[in-house]
Parts: sequence; structure tokens; C-alpha cells
Amino acid sequence: MNILYAVLVLGVLGAVFGLGLAAASKVFAVEQDERLEPMLEALPGANCGGCGYAGCSAYANAVIAGEAEIGKCAAGGSETAEKMAAIMGVEAGDVVRTVAFVRCTGGDASLKKFDYYGISDCLAATKIGGNGPAACSFGCLGYGTCVAACPFGAMEIVDGHAHVNEEICTGCMSCAAACPRGLIASKPYDSKVAVGCASKDKGPAVRAYCEKGCIGCMLCVKACEHDAIKVVDNLAVVDYSKCVGCGACVEKCPRKIISMK
Repeated sequence: MNILYAVLVLGVLGAVFGLGLAAASKVFAVEQDERLEPMLEALPGANCGGCGYAGCSAYANAVIAGEAEIGKCAAGGSETAEKMAAIMGVEAGDVVRTVAFVRCTGGDASLKKFDYYGISDCLAATKIGGNGPAACSFGCLGYGTCVAACPFGAMEIVDGHAHVNEEICTGCMSCAAACPRGLIASKPYDSKVAVGCASKDKGPAVRAYCEKGCIGCMLCVKACEHDAIKVVDNLAVVDYSKCVGCGACVEKCPRKIISMK
């Protein structure tokens, strides 16, 4: 009988506590905006952080609260922006697709100060021998930190330097955040040319350690009829708002660091 009483008491207590928790869940419930669930379904769920928020849920909540603009989801692009706009009852506007670009084509063509046998990580390599084994303090180290950071598999190491597959890249820039040398920049997907160098050293210094680095010779500037390329701090820089993709700078570059898609 004692066992029966104990079971009955526990049953009654369980029922009471269950009813209390149910009542509490109703009283203290936080109302969720009905637009949140379809908003999350519209987003790709990559949680890459390219929008500037911690993840898709944080971005969706910010849009609903009016704290963020539609169109910040790099992974989703125009399709996601249109779905989000429909949910919010607004116009999506134009979303320009961007991709990551590695501003270095040196890699194996760049002089090494020493052979590195440590952890295959770019940040770790920069801690050895005064900013790493590469003689160029701006160049790609090629140990794949950006490759590991890319959530879409759009990065790989080719000829000793990082390379972006633009057809896979979503422009989330997770790779740029991981690069300890700040080599990876964003550029319009439709852009035709890109400068594969980030060195700001003067020409003679660049020639000493890299076969492909920009030497600031100005030949690309003189060749461009659209004023779309300048040399700033000894480095050629493309103004994509003016570039028409004629390829004149590509042909004139003696170091072949300006590529054309």
C-alpha cells in the first residue's frame, strides 16, 4: 500500500506541475511574428554571416523589425531578395551579385625566405620568421585558411595561391574575414578585369621577390581610354563603375597580373 500511495502522490504532483508549466508557457509566451517562419524558409540557411548578422535567423528578425535592408543575403542573391520582399510587401530593388577575388597571383612565382613546415594555416605561418615565409609581405601564403573558411567550397589553392571559383562563390566573404593578410576583396560578378596583386611596394622591390607583382609602371593607365584604372600607392586599381571590359589594360600589363574573364 505504501508503494501505491507513493505512486499516486507522484502522479498527482506530476499533473499539478504539468498544469503549472502549461499555464506558465501561456502567460510568459513570447509572440513570434508570423512572417518569421516564411522568411527563414526564403533564406538559404548557410549562416555564413555575409549579411553582417550572426546568421540567417538574426538577419530575418532584423528585416522584420525594420533594422536591416532586404538584399543583404549574398548567398541567396536576387531570388532570396525577391522572396523576402514579397513577404514584407515591398519592392526588392536591384541586387548586384558580387564574388570574392584573391588579389595575388604570385604563389609559386614569389620568392620564399625559408621553407615552412609548421601547421598548414596562414595565420600560424605569419607568426614565424617575421610575417611568414613569403618574401612579399602582401602576398598569398597558400596554406588554405580561406579554403577552410569557405562554407560553399568555392576556394582552392592553385599554383601556391588561393583561387576563387566564381560560379560557386556567393560573395559571403567568409574567406576575406579569415585571410590574415587582407588579400581577398569583393568585386562585381559581371566585372571583366581584375588586378591580381595587393603589393604596395615600389617596382624595384617587387621585381626582387615576385615575377608577377605589380610594379606601378602606369602602362595600364595609359592604355585605358575610359579612365577606369589608376595606380594608387604603387598598385593598379580598377574602377568598376567606369570599366567596360575592353581588355586594353590586360594586353599592356608587362607582368600579366591583370586578368580578364
